[in-house]
Amino acid sequence: MKALITGASSGIGKDMAKILSARGYDLILVARRKDLLEQLKLELKTEVEIIAMDISSTFNCMKLYNKVKKQDIDIVINNAGFGTFGNFSETNMNKELDMIDLNIKAVHSLTKVFLQDFKEKNKGYILNVASLAAFQAGPLMATYYATKAYVLRLTEAIYEELRREDSNVYIGALCPGPVDTGFNDVAGVQFGVKALNSYDVAKYAINKMFKRKLIIVPGLSTKLVYYFGNFIPRKVKLKVAYNIQKKKEK
Repeated sequence: MKALITGASSGIGKDMAKILSARGYDLILVARRKDLLEQLKLELKTEVEIIAMDISSTFNCMKLYNKVKKQDIDIVINNAGFGTFGNFSETNMNKELDMIDLNIKAVHSLTKVFLQDFKEKNKGYILNVASLAAFQAGPLMATYYATKAYVLRLTEAIYEELRREDSNVYIGALCPGPVDTGFNDVAGVQFGVKALNSYDVAKYAINKMFKRKLIIVPGLSTKLVYYFGNFIPRKVKLKVAYNIQKKKEK
């Protein structure tokens, strides 16, 4: 049994690696920071292959795929991603384009190539890490919210295609609210509410993945936001979202 995890050097990706290793899975761990991956490898009991790579380019995504495609991979977790904060007219465009490359293009590319392989074998799991942000627009984090909406909608569409084909291949989306990781430092924000524990989110996500849940929303408060958000008028949600985001500003 083998799993590939991107963004595995910290946060949810790192904790997923620990959980899957404890379940007996050999791992292929991908992230930019080789030193952090090597550190994590020492903590794991199963076989671990480290690939230090920036997958924000399609070229590197294909390079990664070609490097591992002959291995019998059972699980692919697209976890790598980041966010940024500020008015859309003022945020750095190059950083946002890098975000689109990583949050969207990398997920799209790796999902497609591994899905094709999994469909041939008629087995395999793909878990794409989206966010609670995927369910609405996000003033002051406009690009990040939009990228996560793409991940969610892509995942849902593929799920239905697989269902109609009676395929045994699974695809699902993890949609957490605030999680205690390094995300807020990169984005330049601080959470206005208590963040969920990263390990708890990772454990919940892995359990629900194996139960073939399409949309995985960890935490009671997050579930309530997800549920009641369906009944709030769009413009009211935008005002609420802006006020929540504004409180995150450092």
